[in-house]
Amino acid sequence: MTSVFRPKATALITGGASGVGFAIAQLCRSYDMNLILVDVHAENLANAHIMVGDTPKAKTFTHVMDVADLASWEYLRGKVADRFPEGVDLLVLNAGAAMKPKEAEKPWEDPEYFQKTFSTNIMGVVNGLSTFLPVVTTKSQEPDRKQAIVITGSKQGITNPPGGKNPAYNASKAAVKSIAEHLGHDLQGNKNISIHLLVPGWTYTSLTGSSGVIPDVNKPKGAWLPKQVAGYLYEKMGKGDFYIICPDEDVTEAMDEARMAWAMGDVMERRPPLSRWNDMWSSVAAEWIHKEMEKRAKPEAEGL
Repeated sequence: MTSVFRPKATALITGGASGVGFAIAQLCRSYDMNLILVDVHAENLANAHIMVGDTPKAKTFTHVMDVADLASWEYLRGKVADRFPEGVDLLVLNAGAAMKPKEAEKPWEDPEYFQKTFSTNIMGVVNGLSTFLPVVTTKSQEPDRKQAIVITGSKQGITNPPGGKNPAYNASKAAVKSIAEHLGHDLQGNKNISIHLLVPGWTYTSLTGSSGVIPDVNKPKGAWLPKQVAGYLYEKMGKGDFYIICPDEDVTEAMDEARMAWAMGDVMERRPPLSRWNDMWSSVAAEWIHKEMEKRAKPEAEGL
């Protein structure tokens, strides 16, 4: 599906002013694609527009918007129809937020924190699909026109780590994973459109420390840069993968797979929830994950 990245195609990217969203925008522009960058941060969006701008071969349209607001999405759909009548070929629903409860130790007493998190992270995706999925699927009926939808999830929505005292974020990203899976199933009969769940690893972005469009050169050791996530996305889309689980400099693909397998084992083995962080189970989990990593890495070694 890398043929989605082609001259004259159009990409709409939420959270497109910085971090992973902007890195995907830069990837798209390297293929002379038109860009529609959506973000709630006006200053970052203005900087992004300066950096990619218009070229002789491709146009850039930026739009300041809160993805949680359905009316704003409907307004954007009209603007896009006027400026890009050929439609959207790549829809990247990437905008997300990590809200914090008013009191770090009392998330369960702060329903507003849950509501704000869900409004952005879940409804931002649902609103985007409700307004632009008809546009994408209608255009995908044209012969040989390849299109794609990328939805950004999180490993926290899969393994659900409790350490950050942020249950709303984890729950929102678990919902995003479920939504993407349902969408992928529902559209599997459409051979011209592919669905992908992008799950970044530790990435140095505005969400995790860096501000503005360009990540700080002093990124933490072990983190990936957004451009590495975009490159990995491109590679895995080319292979037709739905689940695009990014490693980083600290966490390998084998480690991710083992951690996810243990998490599902809590259900299958009737262990306590989040047993990997349970004092009675943590050492057992660590040993099992280590052995599972060795098994998963072995075929790679034998192929060398």
